[in-house]
Amino acid sequence: MTFTKTSQKFGQWADSRANTVFGLGFSSEQHLTKFAEKFQEVKEAARLARDKSQEKIETSSNHSQASSVNGTDDEKASCAGPADTHLKSENDKLKIALTQSAANVKKWEIELQTLRESNARLTAALQESAASVEQWKRQFSICRDENDRLRNKIDELEEQCSEINREKEKNTQLKRRIEELESELREKETELKDLRKQSEIIPQLMSECEYVSEKLEAAERDNQNLEDKVRSLKTDIEESKYRQRHLKVELKSFLEVLDGKIDDLHDFRRGLSKLGSDN
Repeated sequence: MTFTKTSQKFGQWADSRANTVFGLGFSSEQHLTKFAEKFQEVKEAARLARDKSQEKIETSSNHSQASSVNGTDDEKASCAGPADTHLKSENDKLKIALTQSAANVKKWEIELQTLRESNARLTAALQESAASVEQWKRQFSICRDENDRLRNKIDELEEQCSEINREKEKNTQLKRRIEELESELREKETELKDLRKQSEIIPQLMSECEYVSEKLEAAERDNQNLEDKVRSLKTDIEESKYRQRHLKVELKSFLEVLDGKIDDLHDFRRGLSKLGSDN
């Protein structure tokens, strides 16, 4: 078995007989290096022990073969029986051990090749995995940036929706205000019609005043000759003059009020036209 470092903190080896790959993770690269060195030491010690065992087997086999070839007939005759059988049995065991050792060497070579191939496949898979991880990291970064951009866009759209709702509410308030102003305008127009109807009476009142003045002038001319009648009528004349002055004052006040109402109505119409043009 061969221990392979697959990264700075991870190593692995394979057991081809069990068709299994073992791996170990370490807390640091120094621990991994120490473990790899110990692993190699144990593997080397096992190899040396195997070689020594094989040398002993070969020495025993050679010694047994030399004894069996160089022995005399007397020795052969004396060793005949149970001893000869024991030697043959030991010789057979040694031959079997040598055969098994050679088979194990071939098997270990096959296992070593298998481990090398497995290590190459695992290394390639690790490289592909690392490349895949980097690709996934890049894709994750792109997705995260896209997500942040979409969130900012959603916030902007929500802000725009809020602003649109505020504008709708403002327009609703303006519509209500326009309706109120139109209602007030209709009321003012009604008042203006009433004032115009009342203003139509003013010429009639003026003509009446002029007629009264003429009558007074005529009465004065007549009263020059009729002093007695003038004295009796003075009171009536003074009262008529007082009523005339009072009527003129009321008429003047009414005209001033009417002018003010007309000016207010013009100002109100200009404000309403300006408000409509702003909307």
